[in-house]
Amino acid sequence: MSALEHVIVCSLGRVAYGPTWDLQQRIQRQLIDAKRREVPRILPHVVLLLEHPPVFTLGKSGDANHLLVEERALETRGVEFHRIDRGGDITFHGPGQLVGYFLLDLDRFKRDLHVYLRALEEIVIRTCGDYGLHARRVRGRTGVWTGSEGTERKICAFGIRSSRWVTMHGMAFNLDTDLSYFGHIVPCGIQDRGVTSLAEELGAPCDERAIRRTLTGHFEDVFVAKVTELEDAAAYRYLSTLTQQANLRHTLEVSPRL
Repeated sequence: MSALEHVIVCSLGRVAYGPTWDLQQRIQRQLIDAKRREVPRILPHVVLLLEHPPVFTLGKSGDANHLLVEERALETRGVEFHRIDRGGDITFHGPGQLVGYFLLDLDRFKRDLHVYLRALEEIVIRTCGDYGLHARRVRGRTGVWTGSEGTERKICAFGIRSSRWVTMHGMAFNLDTDLSYFGHIVPCGIQDRGVTSLAEELGAPCDERAIRRTLTGHFEDVFVAKVTELEDAAAYRYLSTLTQQANLRHTLEVSPRL
């Protein structure tokens, strides 16, 4: 029986969007370079679990018209806007949302992005189920949804990028998110469906740390992997060593104005 793939799950707390995007790129490059060496080096895969201050991101194939307010108006409210390199359209990240960035070498899992996305959806569906919420897929639409047919509400959005089968970006899982921000965009370019959160559906606050642990356990099962969880200082130490980036915590700190 082959050894399980080793995945380091790093929980970072609330971090700025731009520097975290750069961190993803650094980790992706490390994984690509390691496997392309004359004598390949096997590095653990990395998952980043975190939260961002308010920010809208527009995927490379997205429609800028789906941002319904002027960028200058966002700046006055301390909300960032980034055009980025993932697939998908526009979405929101902010407090109360569990963001997951998956830096995985699919050469060591399965080289199929469709299968990969379905696996990411599965870990969220199972997590919602553990909290008593029936969540599911909607045919033809990426993401995790709840509600009856025709009135579905998206609870988790996905957008990914892959280079040489090493992935980055990932999921935005609404736990206790201020859903009013979604009124400033056409979420994921979908105009005929709504957005929701776990707290909204359950009518109760969410324990982010407990949900994070639940989701990590389902990731381990769905991807058939061995997971090591690192939090706070231990997570920053590991990532600093991996990327050879000093003062990583300071680099990722949220600006005081946010």
